Amino acid sequence: MTMKKDTVSVGIIGFGTVGSGTARILLENAAVIRERTGIIITLKRIADLDITRDRGISLPEGVLTTDAAAVINDPEIDVVIELMGGIHPAKEFILEAIRNRKHVVTANKALLATEGNELFAEAERAGVEIGFEASVAGGIPIIKVIREGLVANRIIAVYGIINGTSNYIFTKMSDEKVDFSTALKEAQRLGYAEADPTFDIEGIDSAHKLTLLASLAYGIPLSYDDVYKEGITKITAQDIAFASELGYKVKLLAITKATAEGIEMRVHPTMVPNEYLISKVDGVFNAVYVEGDAVGSTLYYGRGAGDMPTGSAVVADVVDIARNIMCGGVTRIPGITAKVGVPEKSQTFGIGKDAPGAGAKKIKRIDEIESMYYFRFSALDEPGVLSKISGILGSYNISIASVIQKGRSIGGSVPLVVLAHRSREKDVLNSIREIDALPIVSDKTLFIRVEGSEA
Repeated sequence: MTMKKDTVSVGIIGFGTVGSGTARILLENAAVIRERTGIIITLKRIADLDITRDRGISLPEGVLTTDAAAVINDPEIDVVIELMGGIHPAKEFILEAIRNRKHVVTANKALLATEGNELFAEAERAGVEIGFEASVAGGIPIIKVIREGLVANRIIAVYGIINGTSNYIFTKMSDEKVDFSTALKEAQRLGYAEADPTFDIEGIDSAHKLTLLASLAYGIPLSYDDVYKEGITKITAQDIAFASELGYKVKLLAITKATAEGIEMRVHPTMVPNEYLISKVDGVFNAVYVEGDAVGSTLYYGRGAGDMPTGSAVVADVVDIARNIMCGGVTRIPGITAKVGVPEKSQTFGIGKDAPGAGAKKIKRIDEIESMYYFRFSALDEPGVLSKISGILGSYNISIASVIQKGRSIGGSVPLVVLAHRSREKDVLNSIREIDALPIVSDKTLFIRVEGSEA
């Protein structure tokens, strides 16, 4: 790579929302960056298929090109910033840049979660870095927090509201008592949700991000296929109202925990106690709660998307890489493991056997977890219904904490809401299968996992 004294040159592939924000920050805050770091970062080239649309940014002559190769193969460019998104051809562009001995910065969580093991291994062989702060939670520096700020901690658990679209929908349903479809349409109208919102509302986007967080927290290879994913489409305004009556908010949480039996990686709607700070994160904002054995509970809050917040995270990675270039070293901070394949169960991840979170690098199946549970049964309004349902729950060692039953429907069905103490998911699934087969139950039972202290 070519350097000119205190100057590092960068090129951007992808001049959309985040690309525009990144370019704006590099140009407009260049003096701030130089004052704080002593490094001049030069934006040398931007590649995009559309170079005629006005992004409201004044660029130097000759910066724009429609040819990504003009960025990847430019010998003067030290860092390639990939912001085009998608899997292909983004993966091929990044691999080519790495093979040209260029460092890479990307916000592409889907690519890293699914193809990252190969990319990080290739970067390790080439002796270059991949910066990916912007891939999780936008402007919240959560990657740096886990890699550096909490490096002396064994990470016990990470809980994240890391999809603003789903969080907005739940906030809308809670505040305005509207149904899911109405809230989704409003999110689309405001530009918070795509025309096809599948990645957001089915938990896929959150799962991509959780894959990266779990790998950093526990030193495991990227394991997207092992993340349990459950979307928000089955949650009704009625469920949110019942949750509120019980003292909870419903959030789409991305959760990873270290337990004695292995590592949990799951994304699903979750009831969180009202008094927890993360339950108060509303609208399109993101928040990540991290619990370490030394630091205890910490919470990080901010904008999870947008041109400038995400661009800020991209530029932070560029500056970190530039500092490493200036001091003649790379990968001074450990990142994602480049080893492909989940380690053997017998291998530990640096947690003492008697410490909280001790365990092996086994990924737990969803039916192996334990949680509290909210159930909404659709049952006939007749005597003995609760005793029959509670009897089946009890036969699977599921203990009832509280019950809500409202309304009368002669000969019809009414919602019966049960909050259960901590139970094993396998037992929950088996009990629901048996309960739903009862003639007194008219529809499939909905259940929501509940986090928080039982006290």
